[in-house]
Amino acid sequence: MTKVLTTHVGSLPRTQEVVDFIFARENQTPYDTDKFDTAMTNAVSETVRKQVEAGVDIVSDGETSKISYATYVKDRYTGFDGDSPRNPPADLKLFPKFLERLANDGGTPKYARPMCVGEVKSKGQGELEKDISNLKTAMTTHGMQRGFMNAASPGVISLFLQNDYYKTRDAYLAALADAMKAEYETIIASGLDLQLDCPDLALSRHMLFADLSDEDFIKIAASHVEALNHALSDIPAEKVRIHICWGNYEGPHVCDIPMSKMFDTLMSTKARYVLFETSNPRHGHEWAVFRDRKSDIPDDKVLVPGVVDTTTNFVEHPQLVAERIARFVDIVGAERVIAGSDCGFGTFAGFGAVDPDIAYAKLSALSEGASLVT
Repeated sequence: MTKVLTTHVGSLPRTQEVVDFIFARENQTPYDTDKFDTAMTNAVSETVRKQVEAGVDIVSDGETSKISYATYVKDRYTGFDGDSPRNPPADLKLFPKFLERLANDGGTPKYARPMCVGEVKSKGQGELEKDISNLKTAMTTHGMQRGFMNAASPGVISLFLQNDYYKTRDAYLAALADAMKAEYETIIASGLDLQLDCPDLALSRHMLFADLSDEDFIKIAASHVEALNHALSDIPAEKVRIHICWGNYEGPHVCDIPMSKMFDTLMSTKARYVLFETSNPRHGHEWAVFRDRKSDIPDDKVLVPGVVDTTTNFVEHPQLVAERIARFVDIVGAERVIAGSDCGFGTFAGFGAVDPDIAYAKLSALSEGASLVT
């Protein structure tokens, strides 16, 4: 029988020690760089251990050393300074009292989002190589064979670190693709799989492009995929994972563009593995899009539906997880389904809606549910 494997989107809760070091670097306050590196190494090892204990088959470093999944690039590439304008999701604007409550309760993370004000160039792969070494060492220590490392897509960088240098948006995307290409290839050369985080393909519809029609936004998304696929031109698709989402926050989500409209965009990415939300109550029904368009799913695609939520502290029952997985197994077969999470559990350092211990309880439920399908 084919075993349904398990994974997750990438980020996991960080310890307070790690968070303190990250924000010391973020705020440019003095800190011991050797102790920083030691803290990251130890934290990644513990993070991998906890994933193994929870039954996760394909592990990550939890994005331990990064301030966030997108804005970390400001520390590794030139051309970023100042601050970018904030664009609250359109659904939260429709409910201003709820948005105010989030802000007052500390429900919106605060971190630097500089503008692109100069040429984007790599500062070298030194920080990335430390991340890779930490993950591979931890995998060896804890007996894991498969691992992946996250990297920001050109599109999501352009969403959070907005352009004030290049003449056009397309020129900015092209520059980002050229700059990020070496990062992607370094991850692949290490033997790890590469995961590209692409919430720009859905979330940005109601953040940066709320004034466009869905049809015009789909054209924008296509340009993001074109830039991304260019950056992946020398990488085999079977080593690449793509994650699409509508924003990792508890909210109304009434402005989300439906999966039915983004399906073709998602399938056009140069990635074997496609990760997407199905636990989000606004998108739980959209498994039917994949059923109804089964013939349009390329034979080399592996579906990685999110079968546990990452915005609430409910721990899903393994039977419910199994039911969610089984829907996709019925569509493409168990060998082309991996059970995942909707989003990350530690999208921003020091900020997460889910208690750290509960995050790993959810991953255990994920694994138990997958074993029921098997």
